[in-house]
Amino acid sequence: MSPAQRLYGFTADALLVVHFAYVAFVVAGLVFIWLGHFLRWKWVRNFYFRLAHLTAMGIVAFEAVTGIICPLTVWEERLRVMAGSGQSYAGSFVQHWLHRILFYEASERVFQFLYVAFFALILLSLWVVKPRGPQGQAER
Repeated sequence: MSPAQRLYGFTADALLVVHFAYVAFVVAGLVFIWLGHFLRWKWVRNFYFRLAHLTAMGIVAFEAVTGIICPLTVWEERLRVMAGSGQSYAGSFVQHWLHRILFYEASERVFQFLYVAFFALILLSLWVVKPRGPQGQAER
C-alpha cells in the first residue's frame, strides 16, 4: 500500500470517527436533555447547545426526507476507494467496528420514519424542557 493510500485510509477512518461523534451527539444529546430536566441540570437549557442539537438532527431528517445521502458517508466511501480497498467498508479496526454500530440494514422508509420521529422528539423537548434565551446564557 502506498503512502497516499494509507493517508486516504486514515482519513476515511478519521471521518468515520467524526460521523460517529455526530450521531452520538444527536442521540446522547436528547437523552441528556431529558435526564437534565429531571435532575435539574442547568446546562441542558443552554440556548446554543439546544440550537446545535436541533440543527444537527434537522439536517439528518432533511436528508432522509429528501433522499439525500449523508455527505460524510459519501466522502468516507470515496476515500476508501481511493485507499485501494476496491470497495467501501473493508478495512481497519476502527472502521470495522464503528461501521457495525452506525450502519445497519433496513428499508429506507424505516430510516425516514425513525429520523423524522427522532426530530419530533427533539422538537417536543424544546417545548417541555425549554431552553434559556441567548440573553439568559450569562445568568447562571
